[in-house]
Amino acid sequence: MKMTAQQFLDWESKSITLLAMSGAGKTTLSNKLPKDKWFHYSGDYRIGTKYLEEPILDNIKQQAMGVPFLRELLKSDSIYICNNITVDNLAPVSSFLGKIGDPAKGGLTLAEFKRRQALHHQAEIAAMNDVPDFIHKAEAIYGYKHFLNDAGGSVCELDCPEVLETLAEHTLIVYIQIPPALEQTIIDRAKQDPKPLYYRPEFVDAKLARFMSERGYASTDQIPPDDFVTWVFPELFKARVPRYEAIAAQYGYTVSADETARIQSEQDFIELIAAAIDRQSA
Repeated sequence: MKMTAQQFLDWESKSITLLAMSGAGKTTLSNKLPKDKWFHYSGDYRIGTKYLEEPILDNIKQQAMGVPFLRELLKSDSIYICNNITVDNLAPVSSFLGKIGDPAKGGLTLAEFKRRQALHHQAEIAAMNDVPDFIHKAEAIYGYKHFLNDAGGSVCELDCPEVLETLAEHTLIVYIQIPPALEQTIIDRAKQDPKPLYYRPEFVDAKLARFMSERGYASTDQIPPDDFVTWVFPELFKARVPRYEAIAAQYGYTVSADETARIQSEQDFIELIAAAIDRQSA
């Protein structure tokens, strides 16, 4: 959605999509907005509680079945397993995505990893296509004046123009750009706490082949599960930046993570976006 700064300021019920790499501060920014005015839609939360709920539970149950005590209780329906996913705790989604590597150390075979990646890809497309319905429900049912779509960091990886067109039709897309001074901090943080992520199939195939060649692995089953995730993150970071920039150039606007970090109020947020629109419309 493209508009002038004044049109944005006059927009009575604002709907905004935030795009950024993990660590850029999307959720932190969302939490600074008045919770009685802004409906916070988390793409990752929707994925975990709607589209991947059953596969996530199946994965947990499969792990539990490996423990004799739990296996007997599950088989006799004496216990049940459920998710406790929240916007601030998406660990079940990450644990389902998993990491390529030695199954004996908790890693996934390449075939299983790719199966889960494909399921996540479909789920993320579905979650983003749900945004227009949730904009309507947020106001019509719950009475929220404004809507914020906290999109997952991998939206730029979907290669699905229809999703971007849907988001651009119903929301103002704002890309939070990480300044060079912060890039290494985010990369170092990801290396210290390597988390499972979604990758485009072509990206993971190319990078995995290079990684295995450099490290001398003959099979993915030989890889310690954290190793590939840690090695590939800087490559992923570099690959995603131009994708985000292209989306912002075509469909929306760009602000800096330095700018969003200084936001203290809803008014600061509105003024920053209006300034970005003015800056990029000049």
